[in-house]
Amino acid sequence: MDQVSFGTTRRALLAVALIATGVSLAACGGNKNVRGDAPGMPQAGINNGDQGQGMGSGRDIDVRGLEGIPEEDRHLFTDPNNPLSTRTVYFDLDSSAIPSRFSQAIQAHGQYLANHPDVHLRLEGNTDERGTREYNVALGERRADSVKQAVVLSGASAGQISTISYGEERPAVLGQDAGSYDKNRRVDFIYTNNY
Repeated sequence: MDQVSFGTTRRALLAVALIATGVSLAACGGNKNVRGDAPGMPQAGINNGDQGQGMGSGRDIDVRGLEGIPEEDRHLFTDPNNPLSTRTVYFDLDSSAIPSRFSQAIQAHGQYLANHPDVHLRLEGNTDERGTREYNVALGERRADSVKQAVVLSGASAGQISTISYGEERPAVLGQDAGSYDKNRRVDFIYTNNY
């Protein structure tokens, strides 16, 4: 191979490696839309999630999923001391029962919607990868419906809330371990202008 071809091939391989690394790092960091999702679609990093809390301090404010919230109210959803910052509900294996640790957050979202009747919420149900595709879509739907019912009981109008299930198709975390599965069994709260 001559020097010019070698240099061109080397640059091309380096570019491919950098792109692949960038995609992997962005997917792990969760703040970039690397999977081609439409704006407002859930991805890792909507909130830090281990204890069902919202955005961690010291990070850039993430407004993904808050497009339907007036700008003057967005700070409520990004303040880790406000229950509205919890925008993901996590579920136990094969369950659509909402863990009690999310009660305060669900009540806060229901009250916010009750006080803002022009705001709309999309609840996106998700599962881990275990189980059949059909089963996981149905389970994601049950989870989203369960959260919708709880938010409505907390004051929201059913007409303000839509649900969708992605089953296993939109993992928040890639991996086949207990920690990854825990983060993928969830319902994400997406406040959108496109109801």
